[in-house]
Amino acid sequence: MLAQQQIDEEVRRLDQAETTRKQTEPSTIRFPEMEIKDAYAIQKAWMQLKQNKGRKVIGHKIGLTSKVMQVAMGINEPDSGVLLDDMIFENNSNIQAANFLDPKIEVELAFVLKKRLFGENLTIEEVLDATDYVIPALELIAARTYRKNSKTGYVRTVRDTISDNAANAGIITGGEKVTPKSVDLRWVSALLYKNGTIEESGVAAAVLDHPVKGVIWLAKKYAQHNEALEAGQIILSGSFTRPIDVVVGDEIIADYGPLGKISVNFT
Repeated sequence: MLAQQQIDEEVRRLDQAETTRKQTEPSTIRFPEMEIKDAYAIQKAWMQLKQNKGRKVIGHKIGLTSKVMQVAMGINEPDSGVLLDDMIFENNSNIQAANFLDPKIEVELAFVLKKRLFGENLTIEEVLDATDYVIPALELIAARTYRKNSKTGYVRTVRDTISDNAANAGIITGGEKVTPKSVDLRWVSALLYKNGTIEESGVAAAVLDHPVKGVIWLAKKYAQHNEALEAGQIILSGSFTRPIDVVVGDEIIADYGPLGKISVNFT
């Protein structure tokens, strides 16, 4: 288990990488024996540093929800990260690609809560009742530490990804807000286009067989630490497409059919 001084060192490295726009080595290079709980300790300390600088927590993200990604990362459950108020972008935004390290886009659904969620045994019905609305969302992910070092070939682990706030960098919402029981959320689908060419497609059931199950998983994890998902928070339930790379000049459109579209340009 990492000492507090070691955790603080990793926080400083991650924050400097993000601030200077220069990637750094993953934490497991320095601490190969670090555990998942160490990674979450680093993430928590980094998010607290950001809050000390004036940022506010507005929600949470769930990642690695597909079995394929879990096997690839050597884990058997999803991971999670924190959403802050400076991570929100509006539909049809122009986003500066250079502000993010190795940016990628994923297709998701966002749950906006109207009631507090707390407990280790929540049901789908309880989550739906606590949700104000669901809205299409794109997650902008980034890597403050190298995903794969081009010189050494070292590939970062899930512990590194968790430390890096589960790779979260931003969220773009758009399209239609829907009440959670007005549509079959399992069958919400999307087509993801880059520069007019379809790159990915998916259906929300790819997230643990039901996107609500991602929210249930997260609530359970937080309840184990006597924490809750709070009313008003945004919960990204997990991607149902693989991430696609974005660079300067890319136009991204996610078409959710009856739920509308999200568009973003990287400048």
